[in-house]
Amino acid sequence: MPLLVMKFGGTSVADLDRIARAAEKVKREVERGHDVIVIVSAMAGRTNELVGWVNQTSPFYDAREYDAVVASGENVTAGLMALRLQEMDVPARSWQGWQVPILTTSAHGAARFIDIPRANIEAKFAEGMKVAVVAGFQGLSPEGRITTLGRGGSDTTAVAFAAAFGAERCDIYTDVDGIYTTDPRISAKARKLDRISFEEMLELASLGAKVLQTRSVELAMRYKVRLRVLSSFDETDENSGTLVCDEDEIMELKVVSGVAHSRDEAKITLVTVQDRPGIAAAIFGPLADAGVNVDMIVQNISEKDYGDQPGAVTDMTFSCPVDHVDRARRAIEGARAAGTIGYEDLVVDTDVAKVSVVGIGMRSHAGVAARMFQALAAENVNIKVIGTSEIKISVLIDRKYMELAVQTLHDAFELDRAG
Repeated sequence: MPLLVMKFGGTSVADLDRIARAAEKVKREVERGHDVIVIVSAMAGRTNELVGWVNQTSPFYDAREYDAVVASGENVTAGLMALRLQEMDVPARSWQGWQVPILTTSAHGAARFIDIPRANIEAKFAEGMKVAVVAGFQGLSPEGRITTLGRGGSDTTAVAFAAAFGAERCDIYTDVDGIYTTDPRISAKARKLDRISFEEMLELASLGAKVLQTRSVELAMRYKVRLRVLSSFDETDENSGTLVCDEDEIMELKVVSGVAHSRDEAKITLVTVQDRPGIAAAIFGPLADAGVNVDMIVQNISEKDYGDQPGAVTDMTFSCPVDHVDRARRAIEGARAAGTIGYEDLVVDTDVAKVSVVGIGMRSHAGVAARMFQALAAENVNIKVIGTSEIKISVLIDRKYMELAVQTLHDAFELDRAG
């Protein structure tokens, strides 16, 4: 039988009524001739509640016990979904991560997949089971302990199962009806895309779009798993939503497909750093060791007396999430105290935002950067930092101009128009 993977996020299984609605969608796919693997998240708010209980009980907790507690939310949803399907005369059973088993590394709270053996689930399909309801977000370490994959890990679980079982498609049900050209809450002109390439979706996810977890898109791109993002609240979901697929499946690639934003950014500048071989490694090595997620980097060279030796000095600027600022400051000040780097001042700006345009079509079209910068200049939006890749251009700007910049760029690239 053809196999379909269906993933339901927390808002889609928030209560018994929504679980019943999700079960109806699963039953419909069974009636169409599919065997189905359903991946479920914990009910909305449950994971936060469990994390809160752990922190109240043990502020310096054992990560193995943290995973044992936090993974239980998905177990509850999986059991309830299986029960509901059974009440609808659909042969179904629930699977916890250790029962599959979903084999992962031992990095508790941030585990990675090692393997998903097919034998146990395929044996049950052969016996007449039509739906395997699998608890997302969790796995089994080599030591036999429950692990979790990090927040949003159920998306990654769904893609991993689709890849392992050769599913014809992986449907991600959420509280939005697809991928939009930008956040509809910011621009009323935002348009739902019928299709978007893996690479574009990966950039959008990493730049602030919250619809899909970044690791899930990376996995889908690597194994060519066709993803469909659609709303669990849409009763006519056949052929709806947005298909995330290989660019070969998209008839015409727009120069720019979407505008992403990230509100919680910070800009950190080390003023007057000696420009010498290895200085970048001396700065960014400690940041990496501290777990700081550095994004955009700009280096400016100038000539200045540095102590007793005249020579080149540099200002080194980089961006990172706002909640990484304190650890970034400690890492840099620690490197300075150790004598591996020197600088005159450390300037932190926590009132910035990142706005990006993304599009596969940039590969073959010139002038995208000029058009972007001209549009922002016309609205008197000052650019602090610029970062580029093959299919994206990102700018760091004052946070108060973020929504204006998103709307301006959406209009400038005419993203409200299809084709």
